[in-house]
Amino acid sequence: MTGGTLREGEQELVARARAGDEDAFGVLIAPYLRELHVHCYRMLGSVHDAEDVMQEVLMRAWRHLGSYDGRGPVRGWLYRIATNRCLTARSRAAASPAAAFSPAPPPNATDVEVTALAPYPDQWLRELTGPGDPAIGYELRESVQLAFLTVIQLLPPRQRAALLLRDVLGFSAAETAQILQASQATVTSALQRARAALDSHHASGHLRPASAPNSGAERALADRFTAAWHACDIPALVSALAEDCLLTMPPAPLAYRGRDAIAAFFATVPAGGDLTAIRLIPTRANGQPAVAAYLRDGTAARAYGIMVLTVRTGLIGEITGFADPSLFPLFGLPLQADWPVKLTGGICGL
Repeated sequence: MTGGTLREGEQELVARARAGDEDAFGVLIAPYLRELHVHCYRMLGSVHDAEDVMQEVLMRAWRHLGSYDGRGPVRGWLYRIATNRCLTARSRAAASPAAAFSPAPPPNATDVEVTALAPYPDQWLRELTGPGDPAIGYELRESVQLAFLTVIQLLPPRQRAALLLRDVLGFSAAETAQILQASQATVTSALQRARAALDSHHASGHLRPASAPNSGAERALADRFTAAWHACDIPALVSALAEDCLLTMPPAPLAYRGRDAIAAFFATVPAGGDLTAIRLIPTRANGQPAVAAYLRDGTAARAYGIMVLTVRTGLIGEITGFADPSLFPLFGLPLQADWPVKLTGGICGL
């Protein structure tokens, strides 16, 4: 995957870039931009923070290209810059105030620790999947599912980095040590601790394997959820949920488990319980079906939030809501539209 030498043609591109050729530098780094962006997203849990860090990564790579000795692959060198920038970055999402829901039913899933997180558009993830190769798509889906990202955000940053570099990206122990500028023993210890933490979450049921992709069945379930929402039919809406479905709204420290608790939330909180005042538009995020919610504002509709739906055994097992209108442009969606909302096209394949 990584190798110990430059790709064919990279040596010439490196030489030209060192001589000040910005076009050559762009060609050199182009194959790695999306995977580096996804890596920063996994490390930080925020698309916006990943965008900010990537700008720093590109500036540092350009400024310090002279320090690259060419003895290792460009990919590993870029990952070293990106990982270390993530380790020192301050997450805007973690520092932002939690969304306020008032009045809201008391949360009943007090064992769930909600972490700052944001969804990632599927259209961007498709840039990393091989054409017609479902195995690659499934592997990617496993590593970007929101439950997995939530758990790794709870890890100390260097443990998180070691886990991602070794178990997700497939770097060797030696390569990971070089990227983290640490000894192999230190990396091995961090990796063991991270794996143990993941094992405990698997054992507790907080982290479950991603289901096999079935976009048709997932979309049908999301459509069923949406139709019940638009009809303000709470019983029909929760009938699409698993009995132990979990509702969270990062970074708000609220978690609701079970159909009754979620029904009480939807019947009182969004638009005061008038779900007909909110229009849901289909999209996809993190390899999962999702809906973008628009709130009626007179004759207009304004961006309200995005809900990502985790499907398990034919029902919705988790709903993760993000009350962040700034996410909409990332999904190719407008911040405002006419009411009732009727959007088609865009990067999300609506």
